[in-house]
Amino acid sequence: MIEVNNHCKLFDLTTSHIEGQVVNFLRRLPLHTRYICKRAIEEGADFIETDILASKDGILICFHDLTLDATTDIAQHKKFESRKRTYEVQGKNITGYFTIDFTLEELKSLRVNQRSPFRDQQYNGKFSIIIFEDFISIALGAPRVVGIYPEIKNPVFINQHVKWPIGKKFEDKFVDTLKKYGYKGTYLSKQWLKQPAFIQSFAPTSLIYISHLTDLPKILLIDDATTPTQDTNQSYWEITSNSYFDFIKDYVVGIGPWKDSIVPASNNYLQTPTDLVTRSHAYNLQVHPFTCRNENVFLHFNFSQDPYNEYEYWIKKIGVDGLFTDFTGSLHHYQEWTNPFSMGEESASKLLDKIAYMISKFRNSYN
Repeated sequence: MIEVNNHCKLFDLTTSHIEGQVVNFLRRLPLHTRYICKRAIEEGADFIETDILASKDGILICFHDLTLDATTDIAQHKKFESRKRTYEVQGKNITGYFTIDFTLEELKSLRVNQRSPFRDQQYNGKFSIIIFEDFISIALGAPRVVGIYPEIKNPVFINQHVKWPIGKKFEDKFVDTLKKYGYKGTYLSKQWLKQPAFIQSFAPTSLIYISHLTDLPKILLIDDATTPTQDTNQSYWEITSNSYFDFIKDYVVGIGPWKDSIVPASNNYLQTPTDLVTRSHAYNLQVHPFTCRNENVFLHFNFSQDPYNEYEYWIKKIGVDGLFTDFTGSLHHYQEWTNPFSMGEESASKLLDKIAYMISKFRNSYN
């Protein structure tokens, strides 16, 4: 089970046995900043997640949206007023301030804000955009093994508008950066366990191209049933068919679907689960759904507005292999409480001490 933050201490990196993995987003704070990456690690994420885009001068940056409008203070920078553009993105015209029209130096002059008004706003304006190499350095500098789970974001769009020397593509620069910092190895190999990484993308052709550059494990992200793939324009039904699973399993180790596509919801109640997880496992594909969020507005009524009930449902009943969450600490604590002996020898010893103390108090009360 993977805990990934943006992505529950389910993944034991010291062995080859998967107990679970948590991917951490921490979207409850301004996304993809140095502070939230470190905060996610402190809260127990096994993997930290980021989206990778590119600046005008070809530097790989950690940023979620193609445009800067919703999550930075770009509107306050009058000198950039003339940079607003309209581009076609996946068949739709989008207008805004695009990262590809700003150099890294210009992007670093901006400050990042929280997108959602119901989430903590106190960190708005305090942090700058970081580059992919900063993100990697944070993971490698952690006091324990922390994996990375970068998404190569909108590769078709980036390759159309950003050019690198000697004909290199976005994917080449992405993999070159991973190799520079020693990321290599097939899933669960000795090399991989030292520096774990998953590569994720909504673009199948991008993952296939990358598979010829690195043997790191890859995850095909799958949007909701109404959204076709970014590059091949294939429907949800095509890329979740048995025939497609049989094809893509040669290039990826798993899929990362929107969780409501695994179990549909109606009027905020979960309905009968689909067979997506069962069929994926039949093709030896892991399933890492996104995204678990603690706020009531995101919790289905089935869970009585209790995120622990949601974790229990996905992990124990549906049997997913990993979870993305915005609330690493919550999922991490759930895993500690439900699997106390997965916390390591030291933690297990402390637990035994507590049990012994409780027994002694119980005995003393009857003496």
